[in-house]
Amino acid sequence: MKIKYLLSFFALVFTTLSLVQAQDKEVLFTIDTEPVYASEFLRVYNKNLDLVKDESQKDVDGYLKLFINYKLKLQEAKRLKLDEKPKYIREFENYKRQLTKNYLSDNEVTDALVVETYNRLQTEINASHVLVRIDESASPKDTLAAYNEIIKLRDRVIAEGYKKVQSDVHNGKTIFAEDLGYFSAFGMVYPFETAAYNTKVGEVSQPFRTRFGYHVVTVFNKRKSRGELIVAHILVKTKKVGDTVSETKINEIYKRLQQGEAFEALAKQLSEDQGTASKGGKLKPFKGGELSSTEFEEEAYKLKNTKEISKPFKTQFGWHIIKLLDSKAIASFEEMKPKLESRIKRDSRSKVINDSRVKALKEKYIIEENKEVLSYFKTIVTEDYFNNRCTLPANFDGDKTAFKIQDKIISYNDFGQFLIKNQRNYNNKASTISIIVDINYNNLLEKELLAYQENNLINANSDYAQIVEEYRDGLLLFDLMESEIWNVAKSDSVALEKYFNAYQNKYYFPERVDAIVASSANKNIVKKIRKLLDKGLDVEAIKNLVNTNGQVNVSFTANQMDKTHQALPSNFKFKKGVSKVFNHNDAYVVIQVKEILPQTQKTFLEAKGNVTSDYQVFKEENWLKELSTIFAVKVNQDVLAKVKKTIQN
Repeated sequence: MKIKYLLSFFALVFTTLSLVQAQDKEVLFTIDTEPVYASEFLRVYNKNLDLVKDESQKDVDGYLKLFINYKLKLQEAKRLKLDEKPKYIREFENYKRQLTKNYLSDNEVTDALVVETYNRLQTEINASHVLVRIDESASPKDTLAAYNEIIKLRDRVIAEGYKKVQSDVHNGKTIFAEDLGYFSAFGMVYPFETAAYNTKVGEVSQPFRTRFGYHVVTVFNKRKSRGELIVAHILVKTKKVGDTVSETKINEIYKRLQQGEAFEALAKQLSEDQGTASKGGKLKPFKGGELSSTEFEEEAYKLKNTKEISKPFKTQFGWHIIKLLDSKAIASFEEMKPKLESRIKRDSRSKVINDSRVKALKEKYIIEENKEVLSYFKTIVTEDYFNNRCTLPANFDGDKTAFKIQDKIISYNDFGQFLIKNQRNYNNKASTISIIVDINYNNLLEKELLAYQENNLINANSDYAQIVEEYRDGLLLFDLMESEIWNVAKSDSVALEKYFNAYQNKYYFPERVDAIVASSANKNIVKKIRKLLDKGLDVEAIKNLVNTNGQVNVSFTANQMDKTHQALPSNFKFKKGVSKVFNHNDAYVVIQVKEILPQTQKTFLEAKGNVTSDYQVFKEENWLKELSTIFAVKVNQDVLAKVKKTIQN
C-alpha cells in the first residue's frame, strides 16, 4: 500500500515538473506580436497568491484578466516612450546600481570579516608604531631599501626600547615613530589593525606593509572594550601658555553646577565649543580610541553613573567638564551585524572582499591576454608621464587586442586611454615606467572583470533578473498611471463635477448623532455620570465632581458620530436623551444624544476626495477598454489549460 502511494506521489511530482519546465517557453498570450510566457504568469501568480484578499482574483481566469491589463498598460507606456525619458532612466539605473551591489559581494568573505570585526571590537589595544614611508608604486630598489630600513629599526626597538628609537628617528616626513594610544576595530587601516591584533602584549610585530609604507607595531597592552559613551561637555579654551583666566572661569562654572544649575543651560551659555554648545554640549557617541584626546576619554570613562559630572580637567584644547548621559556595552552580534556589514564595505577591509571576488572571476571566465601588450606600452610611455604630459604616439596601433574576457575585447586603445587618464596619479619619479604600466594593466583587467560580471548579471542570475524586471515595469507603470490617470483626475475639475452630478446619490453623510460619550474603567463612576447628565449638568461641571484629588476618572468625547464611530458600542441605537451604561472597549460608557442628524446629500466640495478616487477608477476602466482596441490580445487556450492544471497540482 505504501509503495503504491509513493509511486502515485512521484508520478504527480514528475508530471508537475514536466508541465512547469515545458511552460518556460510556452506563450500564454500575445499583445500584438509581443509574447508573454506561461512561466512568467505562474511565477507572478504564485508570488502574489497569499497577498490577494479578493477571492475572485485567486481564480485563474480572474487573475489572467488583471495580468493582461497590466501588460496592456506596459505596452502603452512603451508606445508613449516613457521608458526613454531621462528621469525614468536615471531612477531605474540608480536602483539597479544599488541592487547590483547586493548580488556582487562575496558573502562568505564578508561574513567572515563581520565575525572577525565583532570579535576585535571586544578588545582595545594600546600600541605604538614605526613607519618608513614608501609609495605603493615605488621602484624595486627603493622598496627594498625601505624594507631593510624597517628591519634595522625593529631590531633597535627590541634592543633599545621604543622611546629611545622614537627620539632618535622620528622626523614626520620619511620616518614616523608615534604613540597611538588605545584603538579597536576600524581605528586603523585593516592591515595595520590585523598586525596589531596578531601581536602579543610586550612584543614587536614583524614588518608589514600598508599604503603608507612599511611598519612595525609595538603592543603595550590589551584590555576589554569599555563600551560606548554618550557625554556632554563644557569647554573653556586656553588662550595662551600660562593662561589662568580660563581655569578660573571653568572653576566658576563647576561651582554653579554644584549649586544645582542645569548642565545643559550652562553649556549653551558658556561653552566655547561652537559645534556642541547649542545642543547643551552633547557629543556624538564614541568608543575607546576614537577621540583625538586620550585625557578626555580617560576622564569620560571614569564616570560610572548616568548624569554624573566630572571635575574640571585640562586637555590640549582647554579646560573641560563632562556629564555622562548614557553608556552602552558592546551590542549583541545580531544587533550589530547589519551596521558592521555596511561599514566593512566602506572600510579598507573592502579590498579583501574585492580581491576575493576578482580571484573567483579569473577562475570563472575565460581570459585571453596578449603577451606583447606590456612590453609594447613600456616602450611608448615616456618620462613625461610623471609630469602629466604623456601622449600616445601618432603611429599608435589602437585596434590590437590587449586582452579578452569571454567575448568582450579590450583594445590597445582602451588600455592606452586608461594609462593617459591615470597619469595625474603618478607624479612620483621614484617609480618606474615599467611598474606603472604593470599596475595600470592589472587595474584595468580588474575593472573590466568586475564590469563584465555586473553587465552579465541579468543573464547569470535569474533572481536578480526578475527583481530588475519587476522594478523596471513597476516604475514604468507608476509614471504611466501618474500621467494618464492620477494627475488628470486631480486636475480636470470639469470632468470631476460632471462625474459627481452623474453619481451624486453615492455621496452622502449617513445618519449621525450629535452626542457626548463619557468613558471610564469604573462602572459606578459611569452610573453616577449618567445621573448627572440626566440632571442637565455640563461636561466641565461633571469633570469637577468626578475627577478629584488629582485623579482623572472619566474622559469625554463630544462630536457628530455615525454608527461606525469608535466611541459608540456596536449595539447602540440612535435615540435622543441619555443612554443606559454600556460595556465597550474594556471600559464603561454612557452616551447623551443631543440631536439625531438624518442622512444628507454631500456637496461636491464635501465629497471631492471620494469623487476623485472613484473617478480615477472610472477613467482607468474606460482607458483599459480603449487599450484593448489599440492592441490585439490573443490567449492560447491550450497553454492556459496547462497552466490551470499546474496550479491545481
